[in-house]
Amino acid sequence: MLSESSKAVVTATLPVVQEHGEQITGRFYRRMFAAHPELLDLFNRGNQATGAQQAALAGAVVAYAAHLTGEPGVPWGPILDRIAHKHASLGITATSYTIVGRHLMAAIGEVLGDAVTREVAAAWDEVYWLLACELIAREARLYTEAGLAEGGSVWRDWRVTGVTVEATDVVSLTLVPADGGPVPGFTPGQYVSVAVDLDGGLGQQIRQYSLSGRPGADHWRITVKRVRGEGGAPDGLVSTFLHERVAPGAVLRLSPPFGEVSAVTGDGPLVLVSAGIGLTPAMAALEHLAATAPQRPVVLAHADRDGAAHAHRDELSRLHARLPNLRLKLWYERAGADDRETPDAEVATGRIDPDLIPLSPDAHVHLCGPLPFMNQVRGGLLRRGVPVERIAYEVFGPGMLRGGV
Repeated sequence: MLSESSKAVVTATLPVVQEHGEQITGRFYRRMFAAHPELLDLFNRGNQATGAQQAALAGAVVAYAAHLTGEPGVPWGPILDRIAHKHASLGITATSYTIVGRHLMAAIGEVLGDAVTREVAAAWDEVYWLLACELIAREARLYTEAGLAEGGSVWRDWRVTGVTVEATDVVSLTLVPADGGPVPGFTPGQYVSVAVDLDGGLGQQIRQYSLSGRPGADHWRITVKRVRGEGGAPDGLVSTFLHERVAPGAVLRLSPPFGEVSAVTGDGPLVLVSAGIGLTPAMAALEHLAATAPQRPVVLAHADRDGAAHAHRDELSRLHARLPNLRLKLWYERAGADDRETPDAEVATGRIDPDLIPLSPDAHVHLCGPLPFMNQVRGGLLRRGVPVERIAYEVFGPGMLRGGV
């Protein structure tokens, strides 16, 4: 808990810190990377360039400070779990928090100037270390559960055994451990980090990809959408590398599976809602259910640009034969004649309509897709009476849904 003296200071200064939050975190990242350029290997350069990472960090720190001062808000346990799983997938260690804390506090002082008295600095330092200690504890448990020694590397070499074109700008990679060892299990909805070494002095870059195959198989599968730059933004560095430079026989570095969200929660009706490449955790869920609970009632509501962009489309037809209670509801923004005749599926033209998603009163729901999409669907499901605790979601990249968990 935040000390009473610090709580009073943080409550009084929270509005000004919130107002300058992104300026502070922008300064923080510049300071830290200048002093520790090796840390660039851990951060998504695209999110740094767009400001998404700075905004996410500012929002998290301010929201946590508000939580400590007693402001009503969302439960923080699930949010801390989400951050901890992401950090564990990157191999973040406790020593990293000392570096972050030093440069974050310096950035607060540089941006706010004389307003940061000794008492203000001490209070916000207390906020930071309460947050850091909670994350360090959670991450230590995750490393132990993954069988990783304290201070050991999260990375393991995996050999690519197959590359499959799934749709326009989408490929799947099948992988096996390069050391010939066992393939770890995972829960549908979990992801792995993939680290690649880029040319041109760009160094290592890491991205997270959901496991899209069946848990318990003798291999892993990830499905990668190539990120095309829009509005002057660059193409995705890692997705382009995986599409252009990776062939069977290549070796990639992968982390163990992480991710706190299960796509197969409960044992009653299940509704999987996805958009675009957000289909990947749903595919793992369907593969898992086909092998373990084929009679479970499942709805897959998926949105995509058109049939050509819809990854794993043919695979869904095969899964439908193994899941007699699976209902497929598809929305294509541009549905052609062939799309509307998709076997075993109901196809609508346009964007997804949350009011038309088939829904049982006792269903559990899993969402995955862009944040605006998930905000829209989640809001619609809440209006239809789905309890918030029965809506799970997976966020690709920094950020969280409106209203939190």
